[in-house]
Amino acid sequence: MLNETRPRVLHLVDDTTAGGVMRVVDFILSSPELSVTADHQLAEVGNHPLTFGRYEADVIVSHLSINWRNLPRFLALRGQHPMSRLIHVEHSYTEEFVALNVPSKRRFAQLLRLSYRVFDTVVGVSDAQSSWLVDSGFVSPDAITTIRSCVDLSAFRKVSPAQGKPRIIGAIGRLHRQKGFDVLIKALRKCQRADIELHVYGTGEDEPYLRRLAAGDERIHFKGFAADPVAAIGAVDVVAMPSRWEAYGLVAIEALAAGRHLLVSEIDGLRDHLRIGAAPVCDLTPDCWEAALEGLFERAEDCTATRADPALERDFIRGWRALLAG
Repeated sequence: MLNETRPRVLHLVDDTTAGGVMRVVDFILSSPELSVTADHQLAEVGNHPLTFGRYEADVIVSHLSINWRNLPRFLALRGQHPMSRLIHVEHSYTEEFVALNVPSKRRFAQLLRLSYRVFDTVVGVSDAQSSWLVDSGFVSPDAITTIRSCVDLSAFRKVSPAQGKPRIIGAIGRLHRQKGFDVLIKALRKCQRADIELHVYGTGEDEPYLRRLAAGDERIHFKGFAADPVAAIGAVDVVAMPSRWEAYGLVAIEALAAGRHLLVSEIDGLRDHLRIGAAPVCDLTPDCWEAALEGLFERAEDCTATRADPALERDFIRGWRALLAG
């Protein structure tokens, strides 16, 4: 060990802009509980085509993208650090991602197998994702572990829970095809209720398209980037996640921690949230989402939201401590 009292754990990232990956990494770096047993540090990798660099670390954790450009750099990482334990956290790829976005599936499968074999352990961020990685033969069962992504949810738990008849629906995230907000807008336009609203929080390449879909419906409001996620979730009664693919979905646990109703597509890592209070929507069509919204509205005052308990953070911390102790 480089440090006889605490191992040095280096987290590699290739993008430090605000987003789900960096929020999870920041939670690790700032956790007093995790700092007791390991010295967690952050490194942003450079642009060298053949190597990420040489590091002094007992454990190196990759939060990097798996792609053909990075494969030789992963191999170099292994060669340059023969005594270090290498871990990769798979923040991105899922069964539905591959089904909807990868035309050459055999070639992509080869990329995943070659890349994951570099690492001693691969971390899946949801049970659904880990099962897919193993069942597809990308990762061997003895090399996979699951640690559901998490962030500090204490501020969300301070928000007063949604009460009474749900009225305001929130769609929170990047305005991209992945998030399925086009389906949600079409579903809301099918609803005849005049007393409901859809608040869309986020920016992205699909914004012009989504605005065209919403044109003429005064119930739909685009709120821009949510600089304060706590305030955004606190301003709505229902959070809707009609994603086409999702490794886990931090917005889901934030919504449940704040005591909001949560509707999710029954795909990928979003299925993990069903056990803690999310309601599934069986199909990604406007008709199914309209029916789900109508069902929620009809239950009115009898529909009580579930608030996620602090076990989410505890399980995350325990998972990382167990992983690093292994």
